[in-house]
Amino acid sequence: MSYAFPPGGLPDQSVNPEGAAVFTPAYAVLPAITQRDIVTSYLPGWRDMRMWVLARPLSGFAETFSQYAVELLPGGGSDTPEEEAEAQSVIFVARGGLTLNIDGHRHEMGEGGYAYIPPDTVWTIWNDTDAVAQFHWIRKRYQQAEGIEMPQAFVTSDKEVAPVVMPDCEGVWATTRFADPADLRHDMHVNIVTFQPGGRIPFAETHVMEHGLYVLEGTAEYLLNRDWVSVGPGDFMWLRAFCPQACIATGEGPFRYLLYKDVNRHMPL
Repeated sequence: MSYAFPPGGLPDQSVNPEGAAVFTPAYAVLPAITQRDIVTSYLPGWRDMRMWVLARPLSGFAETFSQYAVELLPGGGSDTPEEEAEAQSVIFVARGGLTLNIDGHRHEMGEGGYAYIPPDTVWTIWNDTDAVAQFHWIRKRYQQAEGIEMPQAFVTSDKEVAPVVMPDCEGVWATTRFADPADLRHDMHVNIVTFQPGGRIPFAETHVMEHGLYVLEGTAEYLLNRDWVSVGPGDFMWLRAFCPQACIATGEGPFRYLLYKDVNRHMPL
């Protein structure tokens, strides 16, 4: 398995600036070629880090989450990574290794490693290796529900969780579900969706969940609202609620993406 990450660097002067990046009222596409050094950001309280902000709450668009791609140099990290007590996080390691401490419990994470961190949690994250570490970080403010306990932290990996094959698809479409969909403690899911070559979403999904989709590997033709776009490793798709979507996997290998969606709560009135 491979896990894409922003390429950084800068294209040379021979590259045509016309590209596939688009921002519409229903969706946005940030191709990997747009994720370059000149659009990185930094955070207070961190050392030897930089990040690409792929999504942030925008009024009238997607309002529930932020999504970062974070790079840590050897020795980089933070003892105070999160400034909002109500924020929950998912960490997914793309390359290298991380040392994650959650409420005093130490976890060594490698490529494909996955961690859920609930709100109001003391945690630290450091790159204690001699190589650059790169990870995806998704944040959402937790929405408490009466009678529902707070979810607990957990650390696992892509290799440890068996994908669940979708019905009536002959095995070409599967979802790696790191949290149980029936567990109402969770108000967000961050999963990995996998299509084998030729696999597809056979209808235009139209639903209330917002999405962030980061392509980890493979290629596909993806329907966003009324437009079919070609996507590949490192491309990011950002969908507001009710934006129709479907896909057809292309190429000779699996098409996989990291998927965020908000779930399991009343709609605020």
